[in-house]
Amino acid sequence: MEPIIQACTLCPRACGADRRSGRGLCGGGPRVKLARAALHFWEEPCISGDRGSGTVFFSGCPLHCCFCQNYPISAQNFGKEVPVERLAAIFLELQAQGAHNINLVTASHYAPWVLEALRLARPALGLPVVYNSGGYERLETLRMLEGAVQVYLPDLKYRDAALSARYSAAPDYFGQASRAILEMYRQVGPLELGEDGTLRRGLVVRHLVLPKAWRDSVALLEWLADTLPLDSFYLSLMSQYTPCWHSGDFPELGRRVSTYEYNRVLERAQELGFSGFLQERSSAKEEYTPPFHLEGV
Repeated sequence: MEPIIQACTLCPRACGADRRSGRGLCGGGPRVKLARAALHFWEEPCISGDRGSGTVFFSGCPLHCCFCQNYPISAQNFGKEVPVERLAAIFLELQAQGAHNINLVTASHYAPWVLEALRLARPALGLPVVYNSGGYERLETLRMLEGAVQVYLPDLKYRDAALSARYSAAPDYFGQASRAILEMYRQVGPLELGEDGTLRRGLVVRHLVLPKAWRDSVALLEWLADTLPLDSFYLSLMSQYTPCWHSGDFPELGRRVSTYEYNRVLERAQELGFSGFLQERSSAKEEYTPPFHLEGV
């Protein structure tokens, strides 16, 4: 692990931080930092099932989107540092609580630590591992995870470099995320569901429709439809954008997505023939964001 973290390049920022003694642009330091580890019932039905997803929220984030609903942990880096032995124990505790899977939320900047914790938890840990990501991933890091992750759950946020530069300071977002999604699909292949309807293996691509950006959403859907077999993965089309954090600095983000905007994207998704999940516009509520009080950490 040490050669990787002494000049960190785990994410596309490649900031080169010495993680043995300091922190990267993501906020990650020498030990795993967590904000919450608990059963979560508000993921897609094939992830949450009827017993919940064993969701582990990692503190910090390489992306820092200005509209992030989890900003206390992503941007402000709230959380508690734990050793990898504790992380492995958390995985087993969530399994004992009845979780359908282990759901790693924004874990790329801790990938080597996660791999060690999974090694320690096996073979007692018998659940699929879900890698829940903002999509801004480095191929080399994803390749480290091959075989350890059974389900990839990435965002695909932007097609337009101007949007990703404005909202996430990442003009290279689409280039990185598009390559990452292809690598994720290569690793896990077509969808495999268990008898209970939960996903045992496969890819679910999430897209959050943003105010005044529905045309960019349509461009992303058209890229996906042209790139991957439509019957081999799920699309999760989300309407839950809620103004928060410093989105007030961006006037166009000061409102929720309109019915017209969401319906234009939804209509195109239906025309293209996607399978997956849709959100009611009533999902755009702050209460859908879980509390971060170190539960389960």
